[in-house]
Amino acid sequence: MSSPDGVSMNGGEPSVHDVVVVGAGFAGMYMLHKLRGLGFDVAVVERASGVGGTWYWNRYPGARCDVESMQYSYSFDPELEQEWEWTERYSGQPEILRYANHVADRYDLRRDIRFETTVTGVDWHDADNQWRLQTDRGEFRSRFVVMATGCLSTANVPHFDGVECFEGPTYHTGRWPHEGVDFSGLSVGVIGTGSSAIQAIPVIAAECRELTVFQRTPNYSVPARNEPLDAADQADWKANYRERRARMLTQQAAMVQRLPDGEEPAKEATADEFGERMQERWEVGGFTFYRAYGDIGLDAESNGRVAEFVRGKIAEIVDDPETAAKLTPHNTIACKRPCLDTNYYETFNLPHVRLVDVSETPIERISPAGVVVGGEEYPVDAIVFATGFDAMTGTLLRMNITGRDGARLADHWDAGPRTYLGLGVTGFPNMFTVSGPGSPSVLTNMIPSIEQHVDWIARCLVDLRERGAATIEPEPDAEAYWVDYVNAVADLTLFPTCNSWYLGANIPGKTRVFMPLPGFPPYVEICEDVASDNYRGFVLA
Repeated sequence: MSSPDGVSMNGGEPSVHDVVVVGAGFAGMYMLHKLRGLGFDVAVVERASGVGGTWYWNRYPGARCDVESMQYSYSFDPELEQEWEWTERYSGQPEILRYANHVADRYDLRRDIRFETTVTGVDWHDADNQWRLQTDRGEFRSRFVVMATGCLSTANVPHFDGVECFEGPTYHTGRWPHEGVDFSGLSVGVIGTGSSAIQAIPVIAAECRELTVFQRTPNYSVPARNEPLDAADQADWKANYRERRARMLTQQAAMVQRLPDGEEPAKEATADEFGERMQERWEVGGFTFYRAYGDIGLDAESNGRVAEFVRGKIAEIVDDPETAAKLTPHNTIACKRPCLDTNYYETFNLPHVRLVDVSETPIERISPAGVVVGGEEYPVDAIVFATGFDAMTGTLLRMNITGRDGARLADHWDAGPRTYLGLGVTGFPNMFTVSGPGSPSVLTNMIPSIEQHVDWIARCLVDLRERGAATIEPEPDAEAYWVDYVNAVADLTLFPTCNSWYLGANIPGKTRVFMPLPGFPPYVEICEDVASDNYRGFVLA
C-alpha cells in the first residue's frame, strides 16, 4: 500500500533510491538538485510541511539572518542570482523562506521531497550495502544517505518544575507557531538572552504591555544597522557576483566585509586610533566590527580591549546603571556566536521592560501565574523560551543511527562527535554529513559552506560510480587525526575560553568538545587535496 505521493506506508514495500537525503533546507535542496542533474535517483525526507529548514521553523518575532542578503544566497546558478531581488541589507525570515520556496519551485524540487516524514531509525546493512531508514510513513532504502539536517534544528527546551501547570501559553523561538502570536496587551516573560532573544526582545517589547527578561548570561552584541537594500548596491553586486563570490571563498568566514580587514594587533594601536577605528565599525554595523584587527580572536589582551569598547557602549546606551551592569558581559568577546541587533540595549530603557538576573539565583520553578526566582513570583501571561538548540549533533543523535555490526552513532560520539573532515564517520559507510561537526559550518556564512560540502559529496559519488566502488568510509586513524586537528586549531584561538553551544555547553550532560573548525579557506584546500589524492583517509571497497 502506498500513500498518494508514492511513499510506501507502514507495512508496504520500501521506497528504494540511490541516495536518500534527510532534510529539505538549503543543504538538502541543493543536494537534490545537484545529484539529480548527475543522474542519481534521489529522495529527500523532511519532517516539516515545506522547504527552508532553519527558516521554516524559526519564525519568532525579529528572526533575521546575520549575513548580508547578497551573500546569504546560492551561487551555483548565475541566472538565479540575477533574477532574485532582495529588499533589506539583512533579510528577515519571511523573505528568506520566500527565497527557499522560489528555489524549490524553480528547479521542481518538491516532486522528490517527502514532506511531513519523520525519520525514526537509520540502519546500515552489510549484506546488501544499503541504508534502511525507518520513518513514520514507511521505509526507505538507499546505497547512500546524506544528512542535511542542519546545525541548529533541534530546539533545546529546558525543563522547569511546574511548567506544565502554567496557565498561559508557552513558546520556543525555534518552534514558533506558523500563524504567529499576538502579544498585544499581555505581560510576557522571555527566558534567555542569546542570539534569538536579542532579535526577538525589541520586537516583542514594542507589542506587549509588559516584558520581563530572565537573563543567566549577558551577551555582547553590536548593531546590525539593517536598512532597505539600496538598488544601486544590489545592482553593483549582481554586476560583480563572480569576482565577489570568488573572494568570499578566500575569507575566514566565507563572506566579504564592508570595510577592509585590519591585519595589525589591536593591543598595539594608540588610544585615538583604536577608538576611531572601532567607532567607525560600530557605525557601519555587522561582523566587520570583529575584523577591525587581525588578532581579536587570537590574543587575550587585544580581545579584552575590544570587549571593553563594547562594555563602554552598553554603559552609554542603557540609562539605568544597575541594568547596564547586569547586561554587561565580562568574558571573552566573540568566543560565542557574535550577536547583531537592532536596538537591543535601547529596549531596556523602556518603562515597561525589566531585566531579572538569574545567574546566581536561578529560576526556581514556573508557577501557574508566572516565573519564580529567589522566592519572588514574576507574573506573566505568556512565556517565551529563547534557549537555543542542541547544536550540530542533536538531530543526528535523535535519529537512532546504527552502522556496521549495529554500532550506535550515539556510542561512537559518547566522548564528543568524531568525524573525518566533518563529512564522514568511521563505521558508518556511505553516510555523509553536510556541515557536520569538524567542518567550519557555523563559523562561516552557511550557504557557501553548504555548497562546498554538496559539491564535494557529489564529486565523490560520481567517482565511486565510475570506479564501481560499493562503499566509502573514513579510516579510524584518519578520523582520530581529524578530531585532534580540529581541537588543535581551536586551541590556537580564544573560542574554547567560553562555555558556548560551540562546545555543547548549553545542554546538560553533553560532552564539551569544540565542534566546528575555524578557518574556511584552509579547510576547502584540505578537502580538495583529499579527493585528488584518491580520497586519502577513506577506505573504498
